[in-house]
Amino acid sequence: MNIKKNTVYLVGAGSGDPDLLTIKAKKLIDAAEVILYDNLVGEEIIQSINIHTEKINVGKQASNHTLTQSEINKLLIKKSKEGKLTIRLKGGDPFVFGRGGEEAEDLISEGINFEVVPGITSGIAVPASFNIPVTHRKYASCVTFITGNEDPTKKDTSIEWEFVSKLNGTIVIYMGIGMLEKNINELLKYGKNPKTPIAIIENGTRNKSRITIGALDTIVNISIKQEIKPPAIIVIGDVVQFHEILRYL
Repeated sequence: MNIKKNTVYLVGAGSGDPDLLTIKAKKLIDAAEVILYDNLVGEEIIQSINIHTEKINVGKQASNHTLTQSEINKLLIKKSKEGKLTIRLKGGDPFVFGRGGEEAEDLISEGINFEVVPGITSGIAVPASFNIPVTHRKYASCVTFITGNEDPTKKDTSIEWEFVSKLNGTIVIYMGIGMLEKNINELLKYGKNPKTPIAIIENGTRNKSRITIGALDTIVNISIKQEIKPPAIIVIGDVVQFHEILRYL
């Protein structure tokens, strides 16, 4: 692998399990001089970073931003222009709800080379860790990935809930705990079967992972009783039943 010092690497760390890092991601993490990392990268991965590497936590949560996205972009540019091998380490995949596209745009505008290193997105890895296949020949020939945390500056949602509710497949919602009730109500409003199975998986592929199962018409109350907290992936559709089916095969 030819690592280029004049290139910023946008690296996907996967769903948090260090064993699910790609070989390329691991090589870059080991070689990096500066790593800007997110909260969702996973503590074991962060702890494995070389002690001589400059580690900068730029993690963002819904109401608690260490740095704004604009500040992160500027810091990436600054560190690269200092001649340091700079890695932007992101949970999941940089281009799946990871804002990697925005970072790439700003790097290009400054004449800085970048390379994307894909990661295993949590929308696939987390359900699989609990034996839920997001597609299945009999039950789900399509899967729809949705962000539960849209840009708050937008006047209207860009999610076509009426269309999504009519798809005969799996819906996977990222970062959707804070908007759980609102999103469920949107699906029900447009005719989604209230008894459609739903699973919420907290801390998937990591220590203390937990799955909570219900139906569209019960999951909000269940989530309150179970005190469900992010990070979590929400899976909606008939494939959820395979969590129990495959456990006993």
